[in-house]
Amino acid sequence: MKREVRGEVLFDAASRGRYSTDASIYQIEPVGVVVPRTEEDALAALQVALEEGVPVLPRGGGTSQCGQTVGAALVIDNSKHLNEVIAFDKEARTVTVQPGVVLDQLNAYLKPHGLWYPVDVSTSAQATIGGMAGNNSCGSRSIEYGNMVHNVHGIDAVLADGSQFQFGAVPDDLSKLTGPKGYVELVKRIRGIALREAEEIEHRYPKLLRRVGGYNLDRMLQLPSFNMAHLLVGSEGTLAYSKRLHLKLSPLPKHKTLGVCHFPTFYKSMEAPQHIVKLKPVAVELVDRTMIGLARGNPAFKATVDRFIKGEPEAILLVEFAGDDRDEQLRKLEQLVELMGDLGFPGSVVEITDSALQRDVWEVRKAGLNIMMSMKGDGKPVSFIEDCAVPLEHLSEYTDRLTRVFEKHGTKGTWYAHASVGCLHVRPVLNMREDGAQKMRAIAEEAAELVKHYKGAYSGEHGDGLARSEWIAPFFGPRLTRAFEEIKNIFDPRGLLNPGKIVRPSKQDDRALFRFKPGYKIDKLDTVLDWSEWGGFDKAVEMCNNNGHCRKFDAGTMCPSYRVTREEQHLTRGRANTLRLALSGQLGPDALASDELYKTLELCVSCKGCKRECPTGVDMAKMKVEFLHHYRQRHALPMRERLVAYLPRYAPWAARLSWLMNLRDRVPGLAALSESLLGFSAKRTLPQWRRDTFDSEKYSLPFKGSLQHPLEGWRVGVGMGSNHRHPSVPHEGEGESSREAVGADARDLNSLSPGELGESMRSGRGGRVRVRGGPTAEVVLLVDTFNNYFEPENARAALAVLQAAGCTVRLPRA
Repeated sequence: MKREVRGEVLFDAASRGRYSTDASIYQIEPVGVVVPRTEEDALAALQVALEEGVPVLPRGGGTSQCGQTVGAALVIDNSKHLNEVIAFDKEARTVTVQPGVVLDQLNAYLKPHGLWYPVDVSTSAQATIGGMAGNNSCGSRSIEYGNMVHNVHGIDAVLADGSQFQFGAVPDDLSKLTGPKGYVELVKRIRGIALREAEEIEHRYPKLLRRVGGYNLDRMLQLPSFNMAHLLVGSEGTLAYSKRLHLKLSPLPKHKTLGVCHFPTFYKSMEAPQHIVKLKPVAVELVDRTMIGLARGNPAFKATVDRFIKGEPEAILLVEFAGDDRDEQLRKLEQLVELMGDLGFPGSVVEITDSALQRDVWEVRKAGLNIMMSMKGDGKPVSFIEDCAVPLEHLSEYTDRLTRVFEKHGTKGTWYAHASVGCLHVRPVLNMREDGAQKMRAIAEEAAELVKHYKGAYSGEHGDGLARSEWIAPFFGPRLTRAFEEIKNIFDPRGLLNPGKIVRPSKQDDRALFRFKPGYKIDKLDTVLDWSEWGGFDKAVEMCNNNGHCRKFDAGTMCPSYRVTREEQHLTRGRANTLRLALSGQLGPDALASDELYKTLELCVSCKGCKRECPTGVDMAKMKVEFLHHYRQRHALPMRERLVAYLPRYAPWAARLSWLMNLRDRVPGLAALSESLLGFSAKRTLPQWRRDTFDSEKYSLPFKGSLQHPLEGWRVGVGMGSNHRHPSVPHEGEGESSREAVGADARDLNSLSPGELGESMRSGRGGRVRVRGGPTAEVVLLVDTFNNYFEPENARAALAVLQAAGCTVRLPRA
């Protein structure tokens, strides 16, 4: 493989472990991982694997919730390099992309042109177009724009025998079809199966927008033409490898309004969508009481939630209207208010026309799954029936009956998502370490009967994968199940393309495929930090649910090392997975103190971005401290780290010999020598030692004893006139009662830029500069090692500013 591929070829245990999971409950170790650098790389890897009889699994962001992207196969990770926009036609509103393009990345590219790709999934910051096509993803606004299958024009695909075809629109009269002979024959065979099973398709396929189970065989019957690419959409990589995708774009709406409808009961919130959709909204999204509470408890969302939630509703519906006419959207919002009044809920709508607040509200909704997964403890919301869809007229009754099923099995579920199309994401809280598998099976069977009763779809958005492929046969029947197997055999006779998904699946509750397999355990570990909030270090690590939010590229901080390397190893998710594998013994004995784990955590800069931005609160910086404690029990500090750590101890002597210490970057060859001996890169110069250090000078105000006044809360003020001073600072000789108001032009020193402050002092307009906080304002100036020995001018400047401001400056001495 390494001879044929220029990209990364990863067959080590840790790399395979990091790719053994996605956002589902499953874990299957792949044969190996290839990260292709070019399309030719990907095709070479595909060819080598198939020639050797090794299964192949294409992968994007690895955010699948049903196990589509895990398997005992060669994983081809398209996300790092195969992420280019190949062609764009603004007038035709089409774009051609590679499979690794992230949805938000694509829409950022399209926005200046007034266009967007409207399949707006909640994981848009990390979901790739290839993965979305494989899943037939939908999004919040599918009632207006449809699913992936409605927004894909064509796919350039590679079959298991190496054939490359452009799948696209096909005329109803196949005699008019042109193209390679192999493609024409393939189209005829698929069309023949569709015509043969037309009656069964009419009987078995749900009459719903939201249904993504099985293969899209029904779309092969469309007239006057059908599109062969639509058979590949939703096929989860089981039929072909998608090399390029040709997409249909939509104009960005110019104006939006948002109504937040509050309901006193969950049941009433489920009765309302069938009436609300008549107003032609582009989205109707549910958020229930549990999620509202979790969002309020998350510092990242609390302020936003408090702005659009009134009181303590049992559920809310987010209803969005969008279009080019602003007045029309405002009228629709008024109609929504009237409708809610007619339904018995006057005054229940929070009307939002501000675009910034609308965006913040949708961010809370998009974080729904991750907010739910922030629950601490062994019990977690589990994806396996989170995708069922039923007709709107049955939605309230279906959700009520399913809630009683949860109660029967001693659990509860949190509801949210797409009320507009009857597809609600609900995840029962189960402990998959203990009896979760048994409860999952029982709940799944009862849920399936309910969905059948209401003529719904068991798989409405997130696909089949390992979680729902087993349920294709009960819903589609034996004839269509055999037809799906026939299609699979035509495309992939040896069954090497993502096997075990859609056709010939494993059992949903096969515990051998779970992340927490039978016998999974964590050996007792004496930790140096307190992890009791999570129930232990291992439980804190397991808070990562693999949602991949740390892969985002356009906002926040998380994760800086990934943004540079684009490697799973240097991602918060990748690090958490590696830690979990090490703690559970899956990377061998003493893995917690291994060099492999050290390399995985080495580039973590401890910025705490993950703690602030990860919806489940993964604190990798703290975890790195814990890891390094255990690692250093086995591995001594190298010289480079000792030199950095002990810098304050030897700095006084080094400064006296600054001429010698600075030779490293002046004498040719010494930099390379220091790299080989000490580990400091020769490509970078080191800070220059200064002999004229800050503490080498004599200042008149050394720190002695305690301060008279506390430092906390002090603020510096500048009176912009010779007769003005801050009201809290008396003239010399004046008492507390003798104070004069400062003029209106007085400003806090804190509000001045360095340039303004300097100009004020140079011009003499600064007058009296005082510090609020007491009659004698004292400040302690702490000069750090770096400023003292490398850039003392910074400390001198700080001292000058403080003294010019009238402060009594205290300088601590060691």
